[in-house]
Amino acid sequence: MRFIAAILITAALSLPARADDIADALADYFAFASYADGVITPEQLTPEILAQAVFIDARSSAAFDESGLEGALNIEWRETVDRLEDYPRAGLVVVYCDTSVLSTQAMLAARLLGRQNVVVLQGGLTAWKAHHN
Repeated sequence: MRFIAAILITAALSLPARADDIADALADYFAFASYADGVITPEQLTPEILAQAVFIDARSSAAFDESGLEGALNIEWRETVDRLEDYPRAGLVVVYCDTSVLSTQAMLAARLLGRQNVVVLQGGLTAWKAHHN
């Protein structure tokens, strides 16, 4: 019982430090990020970029199975932290969802955890389909 109490106390005491670390990381990111950092538009995805980029669909597996970009990986946005190792460390990684709301959260988490090569597809699949139709 004492062991469990010690673990809970240690965890509770570490929370403010983690919050401070997260706040510092966010402040650093926002201080140097431009309005276009972390974003790529469908128009910017040239055939050369498309051939080399890794696409990650941040939607649910059901939505991914229904429609998604060919060759994309499915890592639901909520799984970003747990599956960070599935995000390539090098090369362009483009995260998308239907509108870019969920994928923006995945991109920000990945960048805060050190993956500076991750960008979000601005407008998501909706913008992609509008540009390619």
